[in-house]
Amino acid sequence: MLRFAFALLFLATTLAADVVYFAPSFTDPGRLERLTALFPEIDDLYRRHATNEHLPGMVYGVMLDGRLVHTGTHGTANLIDNTAVHRATRFRIASMSKSFTAMAVLQLRDAGRLQLDDPVGKHIPQFRKVQPLTSDSPRITLRHLLQMDVGFPQDDPWGDRKLADTIAQLEALVAGGLRFSNPPGTTWEYSNLGYGLLGHVVTRVSGRPYQEYITREILRPLGMTNTVWEYDRVPATDLALGYRWEKDQWRPEPILHDGTFGAMGGLITTLDDFARYVAFHLDAWPPRDDSDTGPVRRATRREMHSMHSFIGATYETNSPLAALVARGSGYGYGLATSLDSQNVFRVRHAGGLPGYGSEYRFVPDRGIALIAFANRTYAPMTAINSRVLDFILNRANLPQREIPVSPWLARRSEQLVRILREWPAADVTDALAPNVFMDRDPADWQQLARDQFKRIGQPVTIGAVRPLNQLRGRIRVEGSTGKFDLFFTLTPEAVPRIQDIRFETL
Repeated sequence: MLRFAFALLFLATTLAADVVYFAPSFTDPGRLERLTALFPEIDDLYRRHATNEHLPGMVYGVMLDGRLVHTGTHGTANLIDNTAVHRATRFRIASMSKSFTAMAVLQLRDAGRLQLDDPVGKHIPQFRKVQPLTSDSPRITLRHLLQMDVGFPQDDPWGDRKLADTIAQLEALVAGGLRFSNPPGTTWEYSNLGYGLLGHVVTRVSGRPYQEYITREILRPLGMTNTVWEYDRVPATDLALGYRWEKDQWRPEPILHDGTFGAMGGLITTLDDFARYVAFHLDAWPPRDDSDTGPVRRATRREMHSMHSFIGATYETNSPLAALVARGSGYGYGLATSLDSQNVFRVRHAGGLPGYGSEYRFVPDRGIALIAFANRTYAPMTAINSRVLDFILNRANLPQREIPVSPWLARRSEQLVRILREWPAADVTDALAPNVFMDRDPADWQQLARDQFKRIGQPVTIGAVRPLNQLRGRIRVEGSTGKFDLFFTLTPEAVPRIQDIRFETL
């Protein structure tokens, strides 16, 4: 069998990418060291996944704070001549291409050349006769296409085979009429057709084929010089050919040429090139005042990461992170997002086509990212990246990015401590909003504070304010027999004052 025609190759390196777009704001000096200690176990997880899932070849990378700090390769890119996968092997990344299309649409929006609430028919004339499912449906807009609540049925088997379709074929498809599974704006449902249409919008609005537009306006500015749309532009020694696992052997999967549906899944790239793209997304966090350069603004990238269409909620038992983890998930613009009960915010997207499977995910407020490509039809790379990320979060102790203390939060925290211990009139007048004594009588406030300080005993240690955002924080107060957190929130006034005070028993 073909699977015995080559020896297993598994190499792992720890080389850094040449360019770092991300401006890290993590103060923990041991982050990389703790992560590095996990690399052997991470390699083993990927290696066993490749074996169990019959992957001909695979490449993966771990990123920390904008750098590709670890990579691994496995197996074979080409079973005909047993070409081993190497770090620069190019894989078709399928639906991971969608966020590039979304970024192009948003770039044109930022330039004033389209609006997200434009009717699709404004840019694709053939769409003007398309009728949604119900007569009371809203008009179908570019926003519906971006966030996948347009109402088209999930179309992976059908859409994946249309990659090479021409513009004429796409326009004929639309002109012939389209069917909907749901009214627009009501339900999320994955749509390749929607992103094929968005690619055509980019072509029509920019006046250039969307492939050329994305290459010139996004890929090249990011230094992604080894990312292309057509497989015949890749040297044979660098191209991962696609295979499917069938009847206990690998069978070649024909590679489709790029066409108008490439906007939903046509890009071919390398691990290092794609790491530049992921670093660019990580660079959007945290929001800040420094120079804002790149193909699109940081705010636009964060807009891509936001949950615009709700997908659903799940519960995971026996997670490495906790006994029970609840997670809500949704779709942004070309990216899937989730937030769980452990306060882990993930951004991700998978890709699957005949011959290929891929996935990437990143956690902006922890500075960690994973990328994995394979050359087997619909290779389940989401499953392994999810397992590895949970393993890293559980074992590497990567805390959330620290929020800087704003001047107002620092000033009001000092005043609050003085007020609750001594009640100086000047601080009370300056720092407390009028509602504080409307919500609780001053005498009751003073008694509550005395009881709390008495409960924890002497001596008392008061920690620095821990910001939850620029106008909210906690102060840890510890005594000989107990402790409490002092939670407070400031008002939205130009001169913010304390509006909410709570004693949280620990």
